[in-house]
Amino acid sequence: MVKTTVWTVIFSMVAAILQSTLLYRLAIYAEGIAGFKAGGVVPDLALGIIVYSAYVNGAMSGQLSGFFGGILYDFLSEAPLGLNALIRTLVGALAGIMKGTFFLDSFFLPMILCAAATLFKAAGLFILHLLFSGAVHAYSLMAPTLWVELILNILSAPLLFALLKRFKPLLAGRSEG
Repeated sequence: MVKTTVWTVIFSMVAAILQSTLLYRLAIYAEGIAGFKAGGVVPDLALGIIVYSAYVNGAMSGQLSGFFGGILYDFLSEAPLGLNALIRTLVGALAGIMKGTFFLDSFFLPMILCAAATLFKAAGLFILHLLFSGAVHAYSLMAPTLWVELILNILSAPLLFALLKRFKPLLAGRSEG
């Protein structure tokens, strides 16, 4: 479990750095209601990596990967320290609870898992925004940012999971016998 957690955190940090540098240059600038500019939207690949690892390895591995990946992601972002760690720990736990529930196909399940994780992330940020309105920014349902990110996460999920399956010896724990 330690090896898979370490490699998942490494992969998610590489994805987070790619998201904030290379992919941000390719970001989709969403135009909202009445000309509201939503800013650059990129797929959350780091979240997808945590979802994949959690679904393959279980809840404990998902929680650890989500926490350590999230805490490192907090240092890259302008979010309050611990915000991403909390959200990604919960996402990792929920994805890990579903381990073995469904057959991990190469197309539909990755899309569903990443869509659910994105919506759960948005709901968690909204609840934390209500509690700590000055410090936590939430998605606006009227702005297209959440919906564009959701679509990008759904579309990138099958490709991301296919890529991660190539690294299964690093990201998947030993199978139970």
